Amino acid sequence: MGKWPNLKHPQLFTEKIQWLKMNNRKPEYTIMVDKYAVKEYVANIIGKQYIIPTLAVWEKTEDIDCDCLPNQFVLKTTHGGGGCDVIVCKDKRKFDKEAALVKLTTSLTSDLFKKFREWPYKNVPKRIIAEKFMQVENAEEGSDLKDYKFFCFNGKVRFFKIDFDRFVEHHANYYSPDGKLLPFGEADLPPVPSHVENMPENLAEMIQLAEKLSVEQSFLRVDFYNINGLIYFGELTFYPASGMGTFTDENIDLQLGSYLKL
Repeated sequence: MGKWPNLKHPQLFTEKIQWLKMNNRKPEYTIMVDKYAVKEYVANIIGKQYIIPTLAVWEKTEDIDCDCLPNQFVLKTTHGGGGCDVIVCKDKRKFDKEAALVKLTTSLTSDLFKKFREWPYKNVPKRIIAEKFMQVENAEEGSDLKDYKFFCFNGKVRFFKIDFDRFVEHHANYYSPDGKLLPFGEADLPPVPSHVENMPENLAEMIQLAEKLSVEQSFLRVDFYNINGLIYFGELTFYPASGMGTFTDENIDLQLGSYLKL
């Protein structure tokens, strides 16, 4: 953001996100940001076929039992954000459990409410879940799952974001609902206009699902994975970049703010 937000008469997207942090507090938001509880919430709205299976749930790192898990799995905390607390095991024989426990123990001490005043996280139980490892057919070695982040304003998808080259030189491009590249991006993840992205055939279905999940919200980002042609729910986000992100064009902040009706 770079300057003190106008919270009395917010106009910018980032200002309105800060306003929502302070003034829009519904009990169900705690469930919606809980990486475990949200699965049932989403399944009840769009169907359980879109949910990545949970293999186990633990309250403490010392309770984690890798012996009960398949050879491939994913570990994550239920109260984290940004994907920083996600651990992927592709082969238990090579899995560094001790390093994973150290990372998860650190993650369990994080608190997005205290750090960024993101109210929904205040009462999320701090737990660890194991999920099914989702294998992408013919994926390049070292590549990660591609997710589609749909920005929903008052129940309508205005655009979506695709990250790429996360582990090389992280970038992100923004696209219109019909899959056309938009002329803006994030300052921290600069867009690459020359990057070619083949849109999935079920893009329209993802948009419909995102709008169904966001219909009652002033703003909500809905993330989906598209794995081997099938759609899977990722997460719900009320405050992208905690409302402190900057765009490649400062006028975009005002334009996006005009989409968000408080």
